Amino acid sequence: MERDSYVFTCEMSVRDYECDMQGIVNNSVYQNYIEHVRHLYLKKVGIDFSEYTRQGINLVVVRAELDYKYPLASGDSFVVGLTMCRESTLKFAFYQDIFRIPDHKLVLKAKIIGTALNKRGRPEIPEALAALFTSGVE
Repeated sequence: MERDSYVFTCEMSVRDYECDMQGIVNNSVYQNYIEHVRHLYLKKVGIDFSEYTRQGINLVVVRAELDYKYPLASGDSFVVGLTMCRESTLKFAFYQDIFRIPDHKLVLKAKIIGTALNKRGRPEIPEALAALFTSGVE
C-alpha cells in the first residue's frame, strides 16, 4: 500500500523492554502497536470507546491476520499506516502496515477484522462508525 493511501499514520519507536532474547521486537508487541494506532485513529475521528461502552456498544476484534516481513530492533523508529473499510454488512477491517524509518522497509502487514456488539450482544454497526468506511459492502 502506498504511503498516501492511508487515512491515518502514526510514528513510534521501539523500547528496549519490547524486545525478546534475540534482540528483536517480540511478535506479540506488534499487535500492541497496531491496536494503539487504531485507538488513536478512532479517537481522532470522534469514536469514543468509553461512551460506546456506556451505551452498551462494544467494539471487538473477531480476526487478526499478521504477516511479519522484517524485524524491528531496540531504538528503531517506525510508522504505522492505517486504512479502514467495510468487510461485510456486520464487519469492518483495518488494514495496517508498519514501515521502519528512515528506509521505509516493510515490517508488518496486518488485517484486523472487527464488529460492534449492541446491548443484546448482537453485531450492529453504529452510524458514526459506518460513516468512516472507505469502501465495501453496504
